[in-house]
Amino acid sequence: SAASRQCAPGQLWRLDPGLQHYQLQGATRELKREAHADQNITMLHAKVAQKSYGNEKRFFCPPPCVYISGHGWKVMQDHLKAAGYGDAVYRMCGYMCLDSVSQSQADAFKLIFDEQPNSRLFACAKSLFISDQDKRKHFCLLLRLFLGNRQDVGSFQSRMIKVISKPSQKRQSMKNADLCISSCSRVALFNRLRSQTVSTRYLSVDRGAFIASARHWTAFTIIMVDDHRANQGGFVLSEAFICYGSVVQLICTESGVALPPMVIRKVNKQHAILDVDEPVSQLHKCAFQFRDDPDVYLCLSNDTIIQYQAPSSARDSSRVVLNDGSCWTIIGVEVVEFTFNQGLALIQSPVSPFPVIFGLEVNGGGHVAMLEIHGENFSPHLKILFGNSEAETMFKSSKSLLCVIPDVSVFSDSWRCLRRVITIPLSLIRTDGLIYRTSYSFTYTPELHLPPPGRGAAGGRGRGTDAGQGDDEDVLLETIHQEFTRANFHLFTQS
Repeated sequence: SAASRQCAPGQLWRLDPGLQHYQLQGATRELKREAHADQNITMLHAKVAQKSYGNEKRFFCPPPCVYISGHGWKVMQDHLKAAGYGDAVYRMCGYMCLDSVSQSQADAFKLIFDEQPNSRLFACAKSLFISDQDKRKHFCLLLRLFLGNRQDVGSFQSRMIKVISKPSQKRQSMKNADLCISSCSRVALFNRLRSQTVSTRYLSVDRGAFIASARHWTAFTIIMVDDHRANQGGFVLSEAFICYGSVVQLICTESGVALPPMVIRKVNKQHAILDVDEPVSQLHKCAFQFRDDPDVYLCLSNDTIIQYQAPSSARDSSRVVLNDGSCWTIIGVEVVEFTFNQGLALIQSPVSPFPVIFGLEVNGGGHVAMLEIHGENFSPHLKILFGNSEAETMFKSSKSLLCVIPDVSVFSDSWRCLRRVITIPLSLIRTDGLIYRTSYSFTYTPELHLPPPGRGAAGGRGRGTDAGQGDDEDVLLETIHQEFTRANFHLFTQS
């Protein structure tokens, strides 16, 4: 067996609606969970923030935003309605602030949630900033959510945000690697005319179309494209830093729609510089030149994304004159997801502290195989779920849980004859029935046994070549199994 992590962004594990039995505290009980009744909270925020000086307030750009989605919220509302509560009870409200003990309710930004056409709730914190009185080099954002009756849903923390004074104009080195934009990372793009905050427009995707929005922004995965393979439609994904002059592609992390391959160019004083190959850094001004039409650049006009035909500079052939709409600011962003399931219990206690898994470690094998889970915010009230089957769990510390890996027969009666791998999603369940979804899974690898020598000669030669062919298949499957296990273990140790 081997442990693995699902890498697909945004993928959510769902419970099999046919399996609704869970073991809680040694006893089996039916929770009657509604299928797909997950509740999702997604935070998007920038990786860096500029510090404000004096009375100047440099609001975080793009503004941190929150999306609330999932059928579980509708299930919760329906049961509150059935219980006789008014509409105000299940309306969502929230606050966002910096994670500092000195922060008060007055320093928090009150979130106003709007319902979107896809039934998601959306809110953004437009006026958060960090002052020069705060001497921290890194901080987190803290999101607190409540229902209309002031019931505390929970507190949710962002990823770490690096504080910078201003965008670096020096060529970046490995010493400042955290300021560089790497391939396969997430970024946001915005355009701001004459440094006016009110003129800021964000590159966004709406119903499959690229637009410029004054409020909504989209996280894009930026990948570096091998220019030789791009002609055949192939991509080479790497962790390398993106440098000016590289061919890149921007892919919406949510919808998957993408812009054509473009060359990223450095911008200086309204000009695209064609002979610069230094790494792209946080909050740099850049332009995107269409690879298949070098005179055309990605541009916004009002709220529309257009192609701008840029004239070459008469004085310098290495520069191209741009208009205001073709100059973009690039910044790395983080997407943090929290997924849980209350079922029909209408749990009153907050879902926080939210347990987070960082990695898995397998110890032993056979019937005594153990799985150790590393993370944070663990408690003795948590058990590990393999699919819908609760494992015998031991609490080691707030950063480590240990469990006995269930036998594969729990998930498949035909394991020996099917000879296939089985991947089971991992979740955590609290003693009150609250389930925390994770992006991790556990993979069972079949144990293949080669036939003993001489078995074919003793009992199968009368069938011609059929017995020999079966032996060959066993040998082939055993070889595949060994290679699969070795590769899977290698990937696990690397991650």
